[in-house]
Amino acid sequence: MLTKRDLLRSAALAAMTVTTMTPFPANAQAKTEWPDIREAKAIAEEGFIYGLPIVMNYAVMYEYAVDRNSGQFKAPFNQIKNEARVYTYKDTAVITPNSDTPYSLLWLDLRAEPIVLSVPAVEKTRYYSVMLCDGNTFNYGYVGSRATGSEAGDYMVVGPDWKGATPPGIKKVFQSSTQFSAVAYRTQLFNSADMPNVEKIQAGYKVQPLSAYLKQPATVAATAVDFPRIDKEMVKKNFFEYLDFALQFAPAGPEEKEIRAKLARIGVGAGKTFDFKELPLTHKIEIGLGMKDGEEKVERYLASGQKDVNGWKIGSLFGDRQFYSGDWLKRAAAAKGGIYGNDAVEAVYPMTKALANGEVLDGSKSKYTLTFPAGQYPPVEAFWSVTMYDGKTQLLIENPINRYLINSPMLPGMKKNADGSLTLYIQNKSPGADKESNWLPAPDGEIYLVMRLYWPKTEAPSILPPGDGTWKPPAIVAAK
Repeated sequence: MLTKRDLLRSAALAAMTVTTMTPFPANAQAKTEWPDIREAKAIAEEGFIYGLPIVMNYAVMYEYAVDRNSGQFKAPFNQIKNEARVYTYKDTAVITPNSDTPYSLLWLDLRAEPIVLSVPAVEKTRYYSVMLCDGNTFNYGYVGSRATGSEAGDYMVVGPDWKGATPPGIKKVFQSSTQFSAVAYRTQLFNSADMPNVEKIQAGYKVQPLSAYLKQPATVAATAVDFPRIDKEMVKKNFFEYLDFALQFAPAGPEEKEIRAKLARIGVGAGKTFDFKELPLTHKIEIGLGMKDGEEKVERYLASGQKDVNGWKIGSLFGDRQFYSGDWLKRAAAAKGGIYGNDAVEAVYPMTKALANGEVLDGSKSKYTLTFPAGQYPPVEAFWSVTMYDGKTQLLIENPINRYLINSPMLPGMKKNADGSLTLYIQNKSPGADKESNWLPAPDGEIYLVMRLYWPKTEAPSILPPGDGTWKPPAIVAAK
């Protein structure tokens, strides 16, 4: 099964597996003067950073909406898939998945006509959000508790080239920068007995083409697309081939023209047909080395490009086209840290793999605690959680009590300390029956912890602005 971590690592080793010399192909690459070695390597590095989120997104789309035999398939394009469950260790298509809220997932094909999303009324005490994320991994719009309120409503999503009037009854129009787009619905679950209530809300999420919404004849269907199969072995051979394919559905924005022009020099982009296996060995090595350097830059950004607060990395990595403004390294780091994350106004994600002193968290070597002082829980309008992941794969881990997180709805069933503080026990084995209510099971190896603060408060104490807020997450402590 392809995980996005496999994708990142294997792509950077693409040229290292090549051992034979291949002549220039008789195609667009042969006709274009290839850059010198330094420039080719630099283009590959920049292109890898630019293209990583696009290729990662394509891989998820392929597993979720194209390949019915992927083991992760959800539904065809323009059909919603409601998950009447939270994610577990069996969900491997997306790294760092949320296990707080049952998902409803939708992939839109916007080529033929706009799509109308309808949401039901949701009680004000229950948080929900609908995040629109396009093939560029730009979060280009929100519906939900924070963004639009709890009332029912109809919203229209249009493709990058759509121009037209807004029909009566549509509350807002959202424009995707790509012709295919993901929609992620998050519906708060209070406890296991609450699932039937979540299912009723999910049943109210409706998706239909604009023509059906207007009760008019359907428009001409979009032409069929031959989506190239993707897995980690195929990415090893040709990362840029997938980028080349995805870009045909993503018209270049003003801030993309420079990188697109550079990519065209190595045969990637509109009217090009990049084929890694047809390149001469020297060019393969240039591409491979550039990608490797790009991967290292992404890793460094994640380690140092955010504020360090008591050992937690806090920043604002997710947003729309204007938010990134051509900062492709930030966008790549966002995808690498946990693709499809929310804008900071919707959720903030303190994350850590280490203690405040830099020592790597490892469940095979140590036990840890995380203590929230009395009255100093994460300040949110909705709810908060602390989720455990395997430090290497960034996936949820199988554990004996099937607990992947501790969140604020669980507080009534947890034990407080004598001073009113709350201690979480982060370790591989049970801390004992008297403490098990506060146990967050850790892997027998490296640990990755992510807090989620849904709809963070804006008044003090607040985690906003991310990394500079007045509320600081407490440090993780190694048990003595």
